[in-house]
Amino acid sequence: MIENLLESINNRVALYNEGIDENVHIYEIAILLKNLHDEDEELYTQTLETLPKEILAEVLLEMPQQHMEEAYEQLGAEGLANLASELDTDDAADLIQHIEEVNEELAEEVLSKLPEEERATIETLISYDENEAGAYMQTELFEARADESVGESIKRLRAMKAEELIDNVHQVFIVDKHRRLIGAILLEDLILHEPDEMYRDIMHDGHNTVHVHAHDPIYDVVEVFANYNLNTLAVVDDNQILLGRITADDIHDVMEERATEQIYHMAGVNEDAEEDEEFWSIGKTRAIWLAINLVTAIAASVVIGMFDATIEAIVALAILMPIVASMGGNAGTQTLTVTVRKIALGEIEGKEAYTTVKREVLLALFNGFIFALVIGAVAYLWFKIPLLGLVIALSMIINLFFAGFFGTLIPLGLRRAGIDPAIGSTVILTTVTDVVGFLSFLGLATLILL
Repeated sequence: MIENLLESINNRVALYNEGIDENVHIYEIAILLKNLHDEDEELYTQTLETLPKEILAEVLLEMPQQHMEEAYEQLGAEGLANLASELDTDDAADLIQHIEEVNEELAEEVLSKLPEEERATIETLISYDENEAGAYMQTELFEARADESVGESIKRLRAMKAEELIDNVHQVFIVDKHRRLIGAILLEDLILHEPDEMYRDIMHDGHNTVHVHAHDPIYDVVEVFANYNLNTLAVVDDNQILLGRITADDIHDVMEERATEQIYHMAGVNEDAEEDEEFWSIGKTRAIWLAINLVTAIAASVVIGMFDATIEAIVALAILMPIVASMGGNAGTQTLTVTVRKIALGEIEGKEAYTTVKREVLLALFNGFIFALVIGAVAYLWFKIPLLGLVIALSMIINLFFAGFFGTLIPLGLRRAGIDPAIGSTVILTTVTDVVGFLSFLGLATLILL
């Protein structure tokens, strides 16, 4: 097994390093190294030392957090500085920030060993807030002056590619003499022009002028990428001076992180804690949300306790009671999930909030009436008590109405309060549907059946 892993790693490294097979990807090498780590840590460490630094730099970013931290100790400041120099500026900044989270002194030492210009660039990138566009941009890009010819710029691009100073080039950014952004032209459009044509003569309204500012929220940038179907996006400062570019792979990572974060939050789980190796740290953060859930469950039980005499008189209520709460909870979760997703995508603004609430309430009522008829008939056939079917049918309609209403209102209210809608929404909604479900069902049963 180990021999096969080593052979596969060496073969892929050779193919990737020599550019023989373009289908070999860094990710494949990283996966093989992870498997080798699981089989033999000492051999894994030795293999890392034999990897060319340009490959190791890329592989390190694909490794799990624990493996990265082990590599930091193994490589030391000098080795990490060499790796950072092999990466694009955005990836180098990510690497330095991650090292800083583990060992602040080591991060400072790594920065001190970088060339002055490179260090200044990385320090600028890591100075941006993690939710700003500037934190995700890279400074390597293909730009051309408006008074430059197409042929001259392409010659310069060839030299940059030969020296491996840039990759993933999709377009040329056109700037004026002060480096203010004018627009961008896709490379596939650029080949339609003659080498002696000047950029100022070929720029027109059809060329891309979409851009973002360095301090724009990164989730706004995600929307721009989605709306305009972009591969690359220019980043400028307040004076429209071109600073760098954000590429689609970075946006993919942002979307993945956002999706993971929301899934964790909706489950009442802390993302940072889950990445912690400490058993007690993970257990503590989960316990907090479970404690909150326990309080809400007690609240629902208190409601049930208010009608103990009714339940004692009609045992069938205890059998049917979970159905009302369960249906309300599931209907509310459906509404909540749709609403949180729309908020995340920026699809609910102003009057759209009212439209969303109205639509979800109507959908909940539609389903409420359908399942009210179904469960009403089932209750009647099951217990042969005609009015019992009416009670559970009315309760079903009431609970699904509240599930739809609060399933949209809770996340919208949390957003208005400046709180992530995914955090706590599920716990609050569950409390509402349980309390309303039990209260309506047992309350109606007390009024109608006794």
